[in-house]
Amino acid sequence: MKANSVPDRFERQAELVPRDRLLQEAVTVIGVGAIGRQVALQLAALGVPKLQLCDFDTVEATNVTTQAYLADDVGRPKVEATGDLCQQIEHLLAVEEIKDRFRPTHEIGTAVFCCVDSISTRAAIWRSVQRRCAFWGDGRMLGETIRVLAATAEHGRPHYGTTLFPQAEAQAGRCTSRSTIYAASLAAALLVHQFTRYLRGLTPDVDVTFNLLAGEYVVANVND
Repeated sequence: MKANSVPDRFERQAELVPRDRLLQEAVTVIGVGAIGRQVALQLAALGVPKLQLCDFDTVEATNVTTQAYLADDVGRPKVEATGDLCQQIEHLLAVEEIKDRFRPTHEIGTAVFCCVDSISTRAAIWRSVQRRCAFWGDGRMLGETIRVLAATAEHGRPHYGTTLFPQAEAQAGRCTSRSTIYAASLAAALLVHQFTRYLRGLTPDVDVTFNLLAGEYVVANVND
């Protein structure tokens, strides 16, 4: 490398993340809690050019432990704290911060990551955006059990609809009541991996479950 040359920070991922495809994407992350914050930070490091963050909540002290917010972030809107850190990772990143619940009237990116903690909320968001995004990723977590779902125009949409069972049938407990930063980081990594598969023109794994305690990683055999 010449002394005056500018290092390419993307060179080590070049064979895994096609830069030309990535630059065509605008990404929306709905919910920047345990999983969503990690997704946003990984996407910023990956090099997405546009990132939209949507969350109505503010940072609490427990979020420092389970969601990797900073102690100085307590009391700040989550989208603001996350957006600031994303731009520290990539100064050229265009960040839009929506300090509100997701609403059908909101514009979205070409890729959407749904990182909320309610089945009914997921279902409402899905009904609104399923035909408006090219890639959809959904991260779910309870304790040390992670489930990641993905859908594109060609794969996964019919199957995803079958996972939106009534809220009353959901396993007891919210992801926010039993969570760790390491499980959230793994869930985010699996989501971002499915996104990079989509960027490479590969079929995403539309339904993956990772049970850390049991040591089980299962990719569902889904044909749709």
